[in-house]
Amino acid sequence: MSDLAVATPLLHRTATRFATAALAGGLLHVAFPPRTVWWTAILAFAGLWWAVSGVRARRAALLGFVFGLVFFLLHLRWIDDFLGRDFGPAPWVVLSALMALFVAGACALVPRVARLPGGPVWAALLFVLQETARGRLPFNGFPWGRVAFGQVEGPYLPLAAVGGAPLVSFAVVVTGFGVAAWVLGARDVRRPWPVLPLVAALAVTPLVDVAAQDGVRTVAVVQGNAPDVGLGLMGRRDEVRRDHLRATTELASAIRAGTTPVPDLVVWPESATSTGARDPELDHAVADLGVPTLIGALRRDENAVIAWDPVTGAGDSYAKQELVPFAEHIPLRPLARLVTPFADAPDLRAGTRPGVLDVANTRVGVGICYEVAYDGVLRESAANGAAVFVVPTNNAWYGRGEMTYQQLAMARLRAVEHGRAVVVAAISGVSAVVRPDGGVVRSTGMFTAATLVDTVPLRTSTTPATRWGGYLEALLTLAALWPVLSARTVLRCRDAVRRGRPR
Repeated sequence: MSDLAVATPLLHRTATRFATAALAGGLLHVAFPPRTVWWTAILAFAGLWWAVSGVRARRAALLGFVFGLVFFLLHLRWIDDFLGRDFGPAPWVVLSALMALFVAGACALVPRVARLPGGPVWAALLFVLQETARGRLPFNGFPWGRVAFGQVEGPYLPLAAVGGAPLVSFAVVVTGFGVAAWVLGARDVRRPWPVLPLVAALAVTPLVDVAAQDGVRTVAVVQGNAPDVGLGLMGRRDEVRRDHLRATTELASAIRAGTTPVPDLVVWPESATSTGARDPELDHAVADLGVPTLIGALRRDENAVIAWDPVTGAGDSYAKQELVPFAEHIPLRPLARLVTPFADAPDLRAGTRPGVLDVANTRVGVGICYEVAYDGVLRESAANGAAVFVVPTNNAWYGRGEMTYQQLAMARLRAVEHGRAVVVAAISGVSAVVRPDGGVVRSTGMFTAATLVDTVPLRTSTTPATRWGGYLEALLTLAALWPVLSARTVLRCRDAVRRGRPR
């Protein structure tokens, strides 16, 4: 047989594996909102398991990189909408490739653990480990695109109340890996145990409750809108401020006319204005409302939410803790000039206080925009007694892509994770009111001026995820590392037992 005849089937199998990995990356993206086909994530991880089965570590890493690169290029397309006109596709492609390297690292270790008893479990833990790692590294990480954020329309969502995003991600990945291993006839997957994560999710569903425990509050969201001009917004902050002041005046008129219910609290979006120590215009606008208002503002060197009282004016505030790298704080400034328009802007100062504000006789938890992607911010708010969450955000930079829907999905998961209603206030949409079970009560369109007024329940009980979520994430990390470090010993012992010579 010629060398060509031997090489052709090998090349065909290799090409099929890489094509499957690429397709799987695309299927994972499709699982995320605004679509509702959450189950494509299961197919994605089944395909990834098949692609990396029986290959060496280096090939598995390459396949994982292809999977991750396709996923992130599709999932982060909005970054090119934001920066592409001025910087080209480099920021979008470089960030996608960097995130794909984390996936590649996890997949490189899959062949090492796949032969262990329960191989899909250990491999799924590795995938969750890379999500944890890229949420912290480099420069405080980029936790966008976690598997859990694509499951807000699916049956795995109740698991967030037990273990937050890490547990939901683990359940989805282990199901996909387990289904593929079962179909491929793995020795230790002889029964359809991959359905167990779904059974567990159904079992914990009673933990998800929407009932008010400490009354209700009527909350109004002001979405003043902004022009869809991307980076052009940098020079139009005064226009954004005027639009939100005008929308607030219109809301006050509707309240006086009786066409809109009187709210207990009004919420502005993130960075809808800049303000100093005194701001007579905001004083007048909030006094006209006659209602305490949370104002999202750039103040001094902080991205803050300020509790504005209709009588006494500006009061307590919360400053954003998790700043966006290369936007709100600039590492590697000489390099940053190649990929961000903010390279010469001064760094904002990260807040150090928990995201809780006492306003309108309510303890309100606050996570500003990007912070909703991080596990710790709203967990800390709930642990400090927040009865409802608000998430002010500014999505106006990113065009009409999927970024705002992806972020709303994060807020929906946080609602279930901590058993709290969430009010999302966006400059240009999508603003929304979310129930504690993750359901969207009402929402706005994109790039339109609008107000939302609805009643939300106040809840005081804490979920297992609020109490122990951080410990569970640490446990999952340790569980992922153990088989990597001990796989060779375990396999030797297993083989010895099978040969009848235990050691």
